[in-house]
Amino acid sequence: MPALADVERVFREEYGRAVAVLTRVFGDIDTAEDAVQEAFAEAAKRWPAAGLPPSPAGWIITTARNRAIDRLRREAARADKHAQAALLHAHEEPVEEGPVHDDRLRLIFTCCHPALATGAQVALTLRLLGGLTTAEIAHAFLVPEPTMAQRLVRAKGKIRDAGIPYRVPAEADLPGRLAAVLAVVYLIFNEGYTASSGDQLARADLCAEAIRLGRLLARLMPDEPEVTGLLALMLLTESRRAARTGPDGGLVLLADQDRSRWDRALIAEGQDLVRRCLRRNQPGAYQIQAAINAVHSDATQASDTDWGQILALYDQLLVIAPGPVVALNRAVAVAEVDGPAVALDLVDGLAASLDGYYLFHAIRADLLQRLGRSADAKAAYEIAIAQTGNVAERAHLILAKQRLPGPDGMADGQASG
Repeated sequence: MPALADVERVFREEYGRAVAVLTRVFGDIDTAEDAVQEAFAEAAKRWPAAGLPPSPAGWIITTARNRAIDRLRREAARADKHAQAALLHAHEEPVEEGPVHDDRLRLIFTCCHPALATGAQVALTLRLLGGLTTAEIAHAFLVPEPTMAQRLVRAKGKIRDAGIPYRVPAEADLPGRLAAVLAVVYLIFNEGYTASSGDQLARADLCAEAIRLGRLLARLMPDEPEVTGLLALMLLTESRRAARTGPDGGLVLLADQDRSRWDRALIAEGQDLVRRCLRRNQPGAYQIQAAINAVHSDATQASDTDWGQILALYDQLLVIAPGPVVALNRAVAVAEVDGPAVALDLVDGLAASLDGYYLFHAIRADLLQRLGRSADAKAAYEIAIAQTGNVAERAHLILAKQRLPGPDGMADGQASG
């Protein structure tokens, strides 16, 4: 019999699709999201005893649709015009339980309407399409959870009140929405590649969904180099996923990965896309990040990495897309080219912007360790450990801290006798 873990797995895999389908059916995001959440609550009660249905996604969509119709009928009887409109829309729109090729793309473009602020566009789509919790989205934006909760409520209200249509916009309107759409897809991928919480390092379902959406966008907008760049970036990053964890599920850093486990087919496809971008000569942030990953993928072992080329690409990225996270990543390349002392000065200069970001402290700890400042490195690791919500990353950081030499030269926790 399935456990609650099976319900949670289906939730993570199918939530975005179900919300997208129900939004099309009812023409209203709040109605769709509430109905899908009710359906999953019902699944949590029934499935452990009755077993998984033949089509879990179809069961969720059908149950959610029926629950929503029942509730709208009750509200419509009380002369609720909003409920009456949603009910009418549902009767006009047949439910689709099979594979849906563009409902999720329509939902992205709905959430990325220019009437919404860019941050709200991205956050709302992550919530509805990726099924991310408010806490996970707040982590991605480096803001408090209550702040993010308020943004999500306001964004959904604006879509409803402004009557923003649920559709892929006309071709002339696509470029104006593109930046937010690409940001959404990339953040979904990032949350899948390194989950902000939970006991698994990655969420393969979100990575696969982001890449699927990236391919859809590439077919929809083949002449947009940043679309090609984003797809290349995701493919090249995804190519390393199998090597990122050891047999025990622990995190393996890029420098220590078994590169024979990298997916050569994804690398070949990603590098081909990068070459297409280079021929266009219209550089953008995603294209440059893809080029950085292409350089990494060229190295058969870590010592072969062309860090000079990577640093040059980061210099270009910092001009096109300046920001503290880009500067932090650039500092990692500086450490390889100019040494950890130069890099540490750069990282320390980012403290005001990134003090709440665990990777800032993890990178700083590594640089301090390389400089022999073990006590300072330990303190930085402790902050990073406290800030990360991912069990696998936390375990890696704890182990790194324990390996630091103590005052007597022994590793932290190592017996001296």
